Amino acid sequence: MINLSIIQHLLDTALELAVPVESMRLAMGGSINQSYLITLTDQREIFVKSHRRQSIPGMYAAEFKALQLLSLPRALLVPKPLYQDEDFLVMEAFQQGPAASNWQEQMGRGLASLHHASRQRQYGFDMDTYLGTFKQTNLWQDDWIGFWRDQRLAAQFCDPEPAVLLHGDLWSGNAAANAKGEPVIFDPASYYGQREAEFGMMRLFGGFGPECEAAYQEVWPFQPGHERRIEVYKLYHQLNHLNLFGHAYYNASLHTIQGLI
Repeated sequence: MINLSIIQHLLDTALELAVPVESMRLAMGGSINQSYLITLTDQREIFVKSHRRQSIPGMYAAEFKALQLLSLPRALLVPKPLYQDEDFLVMEAFQQGPAASNWQEQMGRGLASLHHASRQRQYGFDMDTYLGTFKQTNLWQDDWIGFWRDQRLAAQFCDPEPAVLLHGDLWSGNAAANAKGEPVIFDPASYYGQREAEFGMMRLFGGFGPECEAAYQEVWPFQPGHERRIEVYKLYHQLNHLNLFGHAYYNASLHTIQGLI
C-alpha cells in the first residue's frame, strides 16, 4: 500500500502542486490497480491509481492518452488526466451522485456524439492498450474486417463504417454519474474501431438499458445485422475474461459461440 509521503512527493515533484495533502483514502478499484482519493488542503480532490503488484509497461500511458482523446469532442464528461508514469496515473476526481432520471438517454446520445465526432479512416490506436492485464495490439489498418480478424476476432460484418474512438471497456463499473447526475466515463481501453464493438462490453454485464441504446440510435442508427455483430464483439470480452479469470466464463463463452454458429 502506498503511504502518504509517497503521494506527497508525487504531487510536489511530478505535478508541482506544492499543496499539502489533507486526507487520503482508498477508493473503489479493480484487481489490477490500487486507487486512492486524495483531498488537498485547498479542497481540490485528485484520484491516483497504482499497480497492486508489478508495473505493466505502457498501461498508464495508453489510458492517459485515451482519456485525453475521449474528452476532446465534449460529448461525455471524462476525468482530466494530470500525470502518468509506469507506476502512477493521476487524474482529477469527480464527486459521484445519484443518476438523473434520464441518465440512460444522456449516455446513449453522448456516446453516439462521441463516436460521430471522432470518425476517421483508419482502425487502431497510437499504442497498444490493455483489457485488464490482456494486451491489445492496435496496429493501424485501413480495413476493419482485417483489423478485427487479425487483432481481435474473425467474423462477418456489414458494409464498412468509419473508425471511431471507442472507450473499449465500457461496463457499468467504468461509468457513473457526477453530482449533477450526468454521465462520466473512465478507465478506458481505447482504440479506433467499428462503433458497434462498444456495445459488446456494454451488454455483457448490464448497467446500460434499452433507453441508452435507443437514445444512441436516435443520434446514429445501427446498420442492419448489428445484433449478430454485437454478439461477436461480446464474445471477445467473454474470451478475455475466460483467459484472465478462469472457468467461470467458459459456459457463457460457449453459449455465445453456439449462438453464432
